[in-house]
Amino acid sequence: MTYQIRIVDVFTDKPLAGNQLAVVLDAKDIPVKLMQRIAREMNFSETTFVVPPEDPAHAARVRIFTPHTELPFAGHPTIGTAWVLADEGLVPKDVNQFTLEENVGPVPVRREGQMFWMTHPPVQFGQVYPHSQAAAAIGVEESDLVTNAPAQVGSTGLPFVYVALRDAAAVDKATSERSRLEKLLNRKIADAVFLTAANGSNRLYSRMFSLDIPEDPATGSASGPLGAYAVKYGLAERAPTVSLISEQGTKMGRPSQIHIELTYGESKDIPERIEVGGSVMPVLSGALSDFS
Repeated sequence: MTYQIRIVDVFTDKPLAGNQLAVVLDAKDIPVKLMQRIAREMNFSETTFVVPPEDPAHAARVRIFTPHTELPFAGHPTIGTAWVLADEGLVPKDVNQFTLEENVGPVPVRREGQMFWMTHPPVQFGQVYPHSQAAAAIGVEESDLVTNAPAQVGSTGLPFVYVALRDAAAVDKATSERSRLEKLLNRKIADAVFLTAANGSNRLYSRMFSLDIPEDPATGSASGPLGAYAVKYGLAERAPTVSLISEQGTKMGRPSQIHIELTYGESKDIPERIEVGGSVMPVLSGALSDFS
């Protein structure tokens, strides 16, 4: 037996850009340990495995693996897998809203033209770090950071340390070096740092470093909290509905465009609803051997 596999580029409308994703279809017979080995073989930031949902009203259950571990939730794997399910006809063409089951729980997805959107769980903000510690971890000067925006943990399922820099040039000046990052990041709190700067009206310029991946070209799971962080600390203007675009991956030659939609109530400091969306480009279709 072989398993159908699709490789797509997520958060881009041009092939060979954005963030790569491998999607293994009809993976219900693949043991978990083998899923992990396959993800290590693919060596993308994430590989997903589509299995039957626990709730038959949902489109599928999606298991998400990095080369090192299984994740409860992730952004570009959700968007990319949703696109593949639709492209394969596993979601009817007239169904524009459906739900994927992930380890974090049900994740609503919708398609709008050529774009797919995912709804994030509620955002939470946590620990704050000194600017001096954050700057040292990413190899910039403390003066490169935005004074009134703390380096702070934010999460809608996966935690990131968010650091606001004064401009795109300062973001590009940062470097990813594990020995320095380990002085800021703690796997029990957050194992990744997300850098961003205001880059025009409702636009952000971003990069992401982690302990396991030197740099990620597009991080959907980080982009939901990013939008809330940007509004909270004045990188974007608050309104009942806020639409942002985060440009990521440019420095590493895989430019990505991540769309963020935030809905705010009158009295709340955090958004009532967060959606992240983008386009997907097909790259490869093939068959994965049965290694069991």
